[in-house]
Amino acid sequence: MISPLLRLLSIAAFLLGTSALSPSRPQAYPPGFLTIVNQREHSVMLLDLSTRSTLANIDVGVNGHELAVSPDGKFAYVPIYGNAGVGMPGTDGRTIDIIDLHNRTLAGQIDLGEPVRPHCAKFGPDGLLYVSAELANAIYVVDTAAQKLIAEIPTGQPQSHMLVISPDGRRAYTANVESGTVSVLDLQKRSLITVIPVAKKIQRISISPDGRRVFTHDQDQSRIAIIDTATDTVAGFIAVPNTVYSSAVTPDGETLVANAPAGKIFVIDLAQSKVNASIEVPPSAGQIIVAPDGSRAFLSCPQAGSIQILDLQSGKLAAAIPLSKGVDGLAWLPSL
Repeated sequence: MISPLLRLLSIAAFLLGTSALSPSRPQAYPPGFLTIVNQREHSVMLLDLSTRSTLANIDVGVNGHELAVSPDGKFAYVPIYGNAGVGMPGTDGRTIDIIDLHNRTLAGQIDLGEPVRPHCAKFGPDGLLYVSAELANAIYVVDTAAQKLIAEIPTGQPQSHMLVISPDGRRAYTANVESGTVSVLDLQKRSLITVIPVAKKIQRISISPDGRRVFTHDQDQSRIAIIDTATDTVAGFIAVPNTVYSSAVTPDGETLVANAPAGKIFVIDLAQSKVNASIEVPPSAGQIIVAPDGSRAFLSCPQAGSIQILDLQSGKLAAAIPLSKGVDGLAWLPSL
């Protein structure tokens, strides 16, 4: 005979839609939206995370890799890089496509004036768009309201592929792939401050919310470089089990989430410079971002054609969102 307690637990489990006798599962579908660039399909996808449904697919040029969402959430800006990988022969893009996220249409294009392979785009606190112009060895400054290029900041290095901007908007840092260096730029004077040697080759870059540390990823050794922005020097390295491609810092500044192309997400305690968890995912050289509330990390897996979702509180993966091969650059959109 079922005891009154077990009967009560069974009724509670039915009403809650989960087992009252087992640990709670991580919420799989957080609110919010992702904007996703697909290199293979030459498109930008708008994804509703709460329903796991695609709201729109907008065609863009060949090929967009990354994108930035305007501070008001109305537009996405997609630099059109070209049809090759970094440092490889191919077409050289010269434009930035503009996506109207409310009407879900291609709304226009910004011509940068010459083929420079624009790649990474970030809005600064000043409202201007900063775009890596790889073939120009520079960061371009774009006024999106006027839809024109207004300035150029030299990086002093080739293959300035990705960039981050300090929270106060005074500096930018670029990851220069083949030279294995990081350029430090003064955004107010629009000048190069210094170039920091890091490794033989690096990939991608991230920054702490307080702006005190920048992280980039050694491609020759399994380690992540820590750059002290007060001294513009490499302060040390974090040892990791596999070579890391991209990373993101949680909003509280305590955790670095990094992905390895070998098929891992590493959760790193920054106070101890130690890997606390290693989670298996499909092999991926995609982008990883953290939701503004710090609850989840999202990883694009171009090879598998999926978005992996890591619950940072439980350390468990939620169900992946299957899309199509080629998914790459990600940007968060809180609402429509």
